[in-house]
Amino acid sequence: MSAEATNPEARSEARPELRRRGRTRLDLRRLGRAALLGPTSRDRLPDAIGHVAEAHRAHHPDADLSILRRAYVLAESSHRGQMRKSGEPYITHPLAVTLILAELGAETTTLTASLLHDTVEDTEVTLDQVREEFGDEVCFIVDGVTKVEKIDYGAAAEPETFRKMLVATGNDVRVMSIKLADRLHNMRTLGVMRPEKQARIAKVTRDVLIPLAERLGVQALKTELEDLVFAILHPEEYEHTRALIAAHAGERDPLPAIAESVRVVLREAGIHAEVLVRPRHFVSVHRISRKRGELRGSDFGRLLILVGENADCYGVLGELHTCFTPVVSEFKDFIAVPKFNLYQSLHTAFATSDGHVAEVIVRTRQMHRVAEAGVVALGNPYATAAATAAATAAAAASGATAGSAEACADPYEERVDPTRPGWLSRLLDWQQSAPDPDTFWSVLRAELAQDREITVFRADGGAPATISLPGGASCIDAAYAQYGEAAHGCIGARVNGRLTSLTSRLSDGDTVQLLLAHDASSGPSADWLEHAHTPAARIAIGSWLKAHPDGAAATTTAARAPLSVVGARGGGGNAVADLPDATVRLAGCCTPVPPDAVAGFVVRGGAVTVHRVQCAAVAQMRSLGRTSVAVHWRATADCRVTLLAESFGRPHLLADLTEAIAREGVEVVSATVEPPVEQRVRHSYTLQLPDATGLPALMRAMRDVPGVYDVSRA
Repeated sequence: MSAEATNPEARSEARPELRRRGRTRLDLRRLGRAALLGPTSRDRLPDAIGHVAEAHRAHHPDADLSILRRAYVLAESSHRGQMRKSGEPYITHPLAVTLILAELGAETTTLTASLLHDTVEDTEVTLDQVREEFGDEVCFIVDGVTKVEKIDYGAAAEPETFRKMLVATGNDVRVMSIKLADRLHNMRTLGVMRPEKQARIAKVTRDVLIPLAERLGVQALKTELEDLVFAILHPEEYEHTRALIAAHAGERDPLPAIAESVRVVLREAGIHAEVLVRPRHFVSVHRISRKRGELRGSDFGRLLILVGENADCYGVLGELHTCFTPVVSEFKDFIAVPKFNLYQSLHTAFATSDGHVAEVIVRTRQMHRVAEAGVVALGNPYATAAATAAATAAAAASGATAGSAEACADPYEERVDPTRPGWLSRLLDWQQSAPDPDTFWSVLRAELAQDREITVFRADGGAPATISLPGGASCIDAAYAQYGEAAHGCIGARVNGRLTSLTSRLSDGDTVQLLLAHDASSGPSADWLEHAHTPAARIAIGSWLKAHPDGAAATTTAARAPLSVVGARGGGGNAVADLPDATVRLAGCCTPVPPDAVAGFVVRGGAVTVHRVQCAAVAQMRSLGRTSVAVHWRATADCRVTLLAESFGRPHLLADLTEAIAREGVEVVSATVEPPVEQRVRHSYTLQLPDATGLPALMRAMRDVPGVYDVSRA
């Protein structure tokens, strides 16, 4: 944007170290002269986009460049007379943005939209003209970028700006690709602006755009943006890091010799691989210096090994770990378990005989392309490659693509994207319910700070079968991701088949079954906010607590004493011990019933307690040297048993449970109801059964009571 344009030469001369090795830079003065000469004949490509054409053909040899020529002609003619703050013709800005994307391997449609991305906003060109000349797809992207750019970047406008940017990204990730390249070029040319404006733009870039570049996998843009922001916001640390790199440049670098040793090892193993020394960028050097203190020569770079097939990656890993001493703690397999941003590689490190430690990245060439360019390398995610090529060819031949007039009228209309990552879907979902811009802004930054994603599976078999969550998410987050506001009534969960609290953290691959209350008055506790990590959960909980202040207070009241109900009758068990005149008691810890296998032990006073043989107290009795006594059951069928029932709290639950017990012809000897914890209630019933064989039917009847989700023996 022209508002952020400054003198590019001053920036590059001030900090030449920030230039990425091997990356072509535009000569803006030469481009400016070429642009002022106007368009060339229809037969040849304008000199001003020669760099773009060369970079594009490197990734797409068969690309039709005629549509780029027409886009440049329209952009140059519409921007003619407009100048950047540096004094360069304005056309140099869309040219530079387009070259950045071309170097990343963007497809022709993206480059066409990039050349035109400022025309609708800053010139007399209309969306209808763009649609008629270049088709609906280019129109859609240009309109998306235009709507994002139309909003002022003042402090108060930032939340709404990025809300629209987020929605535009969800509808077509190419909109964000162009925005990121646009910001990178503006950051490169930021040097002569007022320091306070530099700092403001750098902070927004750091807080939102760099995390978005990381999420979209565009590492090439992310690393350069990090270095540019680092130089502006932390000038002292930047100068210190620059001095470290300059001092290292004058010393002998051990990595080239290590790389040659690796080449020899792989050549002898018959593995065709390209071994490169990859210098660390400024922020990476700064981070590793803080982590390790004094840096050695091998700390200023890493080895990058590129191979042809996935299997070769593991072959390289085996050779490295065989021929060198591996550093086991540094091994990470992002091929078997890719990162949430499409990144795939093997990371390892090994020590050489002279004490140097080399960090290594192993990946295929396709993985390398995706690691550098992320979603840009995927082309058009909304159509097959054949359809994209056909549409481009048709647009080039006729100057128009068939489609409805409404195709790009609203770029925020939902489009089906099967490749949309889970984190982006989550952001799109919760941004609609963010109550105010400040909440949206703070929660967005917290969400983007997450650098890990997990996938959990639904136990109920519903659709979708999986739920994507940020690392560290709890069952509370899973509940709101699955049920939305209905999760207010969640009372517990089973994780991998075991009952657990809602505050339990989830791990990648867990199976989750969420338990919901049927009581409409149920609501979340204020404590849930401490364990909720996703914006959707935090916003929903906060809104409910604000709307129900009395309900929130009720959850923090002091715990009540357990309610106990005792029947009029006592009664003994029907176990008989082989000890004359001994009093026999059934142990309350396991309440054995016929035909359980049992064991008896003599305790103080000469009484015999009877336990199930699986009871933990049996081992304890034997370790204490208690006398063991043989025990058998009488022929009578009646017995006493203690059952535990777990449920959510609701009115009349105790009455419904005791009614279900009575219908089975069972007498309640005693009952204890513990105070609710996280809306869950635990009941303990000591029951006298007329026949032990009726126990399974009794437990089923109790489980059928609404709200009861588990019944077990004590």
